This record gives sequence, C-alpha cells and structure tokens, in this order.
Amino acid sequence: MELSVFNDASKDKSMTIIEKWKVKLEDSGILVVIGGHDSPSPRGGPSSCAMWDATSTWSDERCHVRAQDPNPGPPQQIGYSKNQAIAQSSGSYLCFLDSDDAMMPQRVRLQHEAAVRHPTSIIGCQVRREPPNSTERYTRWINQLASDQLLTQVFTSHGPTVVMPTWFCSREWFSHVGPFDEGGQGVPEDLLFFYSHLRKGGGVVRVDQSLLIYRYHPKAATHSVLERIGDSVLPPEGMSFAGRCGFSTGILCPGRADVHLHGGCHVHCHNRTTIWTHRVRFLEERALPHWAAFTIWNAGRQGRRLYRSLMAESRRKVVAFCDVDENKIKKGFYSYEDSEERPKPRVPILHFRAARPPFVICVKLAARFVVAGYTQQITDMDPRWQNSEENKPHRHPCRSLTLS
Repeated sequence: MELSVFNDASKDKSMTIIEKWKVKLEDSGILVVIGGHDSPSPRGGPSSCAMWDATSTWSDERCHVRAQDPNPGPPQQIGYSKNQAIAQSSGSYLCFLDSDDAMMPQRVRLQHEAAVRHPTSIIGCQVRREPPNSTERYTRWINQLASDQLLTQVFTSHGPTVVMPTWFCSREWFSHVGPFDEGGQGVPEDLLFFYSHLRKGGGVVRVDQSLLIYRYHPKAATHSVLERIGDSVLPPEGMSFAGRCGFSTGILCPGRADVHLHGGCHVHCHNRTTIWTHRVRFLEERALPHWAAFTIWNAGRQGRRLYRSLMAESRRKVVAFCDVDENKIKKGFYSYEDSEERPKPRVPILHFRAARPPFVICVKLAARFVVAGYTQQITDMDPRWQNSEENKPHRHPCRSLTLS
C-alpha cells in the first residue's frame, strides 16, 4: 500500500496532521509520498490519493517527501492537486480520497477486487453522510441507484453516478482516459473526467457497502462549482438544507443542480462553460442523435431553458412540450422569441396524455421520475393518475431520459 498526499499550500494544521499520520503509517509498513508547495495561494485544492499496488509488497517503510515547487504559478483548480498526487505515486491502482473524508478499513480490498473484475470501470461505493441529515435526498440517490441506472442516470443534475471521493480504478485506465482538467476555479473536473471515461467506453460499478464517510461542510471545494445563467451565477436549486442547498445563508451544498431563480444573490463565476452547458452537450452527443424527434416533459422554466440551450439541429427535433399544468397547456404553444429564424419556432404544448415518446424529462428528481419509466410516486404530481391505468402516460422503457 502506498499513500500519496499532495499539500496545495495549506495554511492550517494540515502538515502537522500529515506528519503525525506519517509515523503511524511507517510503523505499519505503508509507503508515504508527500508533495506540495508553500506559495501564498493554492494552485488547486486540498486533495490526497491512496495508491494501491496489488502486485507488490512494500519493504521500504521510509516516508518520501517530495521537494516543494519553487515556481508554483497562478492559482489553478482541484484537478491540479489530484493530478500531482497521481503523478508522484507508483501504485497500479488508484483509490481516491479527499482530505476531508474518511474511509472504512475494507474499502481498498473490496474496491480492488471489483476493479480486477472490471478493469475499464470506475468503481464507486455507497457512502455515509456526515452530519447524518445533510443532503439527504442526494445521499439517497448516491446509495440507491440500481446497477443499470449508474449509466442511464448520467444526464441528471447530480453529476457522476458514483461520487468522486469514492472512485477507484486502475492507473492504466486512468492514463487512457486522461488527466483531470486543471482549468480555473469552478471547473467540474470530476464531471468532465466522468464524461471522458464514458466516451471511451468505460463502465460504472458500485460496491454496495458503505465504505466512505462523506463529510459535508460549508467550505468544501465542491461549493465552488456552480451553474450559470448569462454572466451571473445563482446558487443551485435543489434540496433545502436537508437536501442540497441552503440558499438563505449562501451555502451551496454538494451535487449538481439546475439554477434556481430564487432570491437575488449573484456570485461571480470564473469559468466560461457551465455545468449546464456540459450536460446539455453530453445529452446531444450521447442520446439525441438516436432520436428523429422527441418531447420535452416540462413546459415550464426548465423545459424552455433546455429547448433554448440545444443546438439548432437538436431544437428542430423537439416536436412538443408536455405538462400536467392546465395553465401552461392552455397557452397552446411556446414561441422561441430569441430565435433568428423567420418565422420564429412555435412548439406545441400538450397534455401528458397526448404526448408521445421519446421524452427528455426536465424536472427535479424529487418528482421521482426515472429513465426507464415512472415510479408510483408520480401520482403525487397529479392525483388523477391514482387507480387509473388509462390515464397514465405510455410506458416505453429506455425511451425517456431524465435531465433534472
């Protein structure tokens, strides 16, 4: 076992903690590699990676301390820290661990066994959130996705279907996919890597045991990754404090959510390409080419936003919006006023019973829509569906996608 730690100019007691753990790990025969720099500002964010080499028995119990970088350069992103921790390590398997999380003793063994069976997959695991009641719905989503949903739910606002602090993969596969993006603050380096992984045919596997204590705190680096409208950023919509966002206090909690036009506090965003844009382009790349036409489920703000965000070729495939809201349905159509086309596109707004698949379902996951169909809790949205099979929408497995 080898532990690779990269200390990115921390100004707290991180190095003191690392030095204490160095002694304990040395006594256990674990090789420790420590890198970093002490410049005035970090180049990325705090990060550490445990590197497991399944083919070697470590006999060198010394702790190797990497020389500090004398020219750290301008501030970069968390991807820089992760890439540095990987580059200075030597193990043939990579087990990622953020410095504010803790893992169970059996994590490396169980995920390594899964990685051997699935050499081109990212291996995740279930998590235990700390504090226990923080991000409840997001945590439930992480832990309860079925194995097939690990691939079909990749379009949702939550981001990777196995969260980055649980990732485990071979070094060979990581090198094949490529390093983490080291762009400016706010770049979703985990999401971009995850998309690249899927593009190259990678799989997603989860060990169904809680192997990580996934800590929530207001200073977590994930809060710097925001969704954006125009030149401004609003705190993501989502799940109240018990879910994912405490907007009233300005706290942005983990996960990837759509923009919530609530309140009025704007936050400057340094990255030009937003999570929303990455998600829409990935949808256009991976799903929409297979459909000659489709319906957007949601004639409200989020559905219209999706329509406007699509490339012209994809917009022309939208045959209708559908909804359960009679007020929206009575409007009859949505006119895309910002379009340069003449006449301006007018898309019909239909009642859900008149709509036909395939669908892109653009609603919050709280409504409990899933990719392959609809759960019983859909009746919470429209009581008329209760005890009425003919009033339920047509069910076409794998012909609808959730973009919450």
